Amino acid sequence: MPMRLEGSCRCRAISFSVDSHTPYPYQRCYCSICRKSAGGGGYAINIMGIADTLRVKGKTALGVWNAPIDGRRGSADRHYCKHCGTPLWVSDEQWPELVHPFASAIDTELPKAPWSVHLLLRDRASWVEPQIGPNDDCFDGYPELSIENWHKKQGLWIE
Repeated sequence: MPMRLEGSCRCRAISFSVDSHTPYPYQRCYCSICRKSAGGGGYAINIMGIADTLRVKGKTALGVWNAPIDGRRGSADRHYCKHCGTPLWVSDEQWPELVHPFASAIDTELPKAPWSVHLLLRDRASWVEPQIGPNDDCFDGYPELSIENWHKKQGLWIE
């Protein structure tokens, strides 16, 4: 059975829940979108939620923006609180069956990942010192394993 994740923004104007087979926050993204919109390098959108299970309270406070990539509109809509600016989740027209909540917005205690994948280190801010462990992987782009496959490979997929 998937894990039910509960989340909210900082000011509590928005709360949400979503079911996830992949609740381990194992990716740390240092790209300019994550760095500029969510603050520093950190856990971005590597948690997958089942879109049909997303329930939202406080929809009037919900804002959506889309980060341009290489001067063109990206396919990912980034949902946030219009009152406090908290990044909440990302949805993408390429994967309509999924939503990707930011680990930082989840209030449910998340399980600790056995290792991390550090992405786009070339884009990190000069003051960011990634804490890379002996089992961690680093990629200048995105890892070849999908989020689902990473969880299954680690034996962490929750049915």
